[in-house]
Amino acid sequence: MKLRQLFTALCLAATAATAQAEDPNLARNLAATCANCHGTNGKSVDGSGMEALAGTTKEKLLQKIRDFKSGDKPATIMHQIVKGYTDEQMALITTYFAAQK
Repeated sequence: MKLRQLFTALCLAATAATAQAEDPNLARNLAATCANCHGTNGKSVDGSGMEALAGTTKEKLLQKIRDFKSGDKPATIMHQIVKGYTDEQMALITTYFAAQK
């Protein structure tokens, strides 16, 4: 019975990963969670004091969120938020913001 449960769990995990990989809007959807602070599509509101993400290079954004995740960069909330993302998801998000103008 345990083998059957393990097999079922593996099948479900594989299905979820495949569904995620096939979503053409996944990067946009993941990046949408940043809008509350950084503005729609990473375009912050002037005078908000929040950094704009749109148009920033992928490498620069990746380094910043890696620093938040590791604790090397102090934060009020980003260190908590970024821990919920995989490296692949962070790459999708930063690629999305780098492409925004």
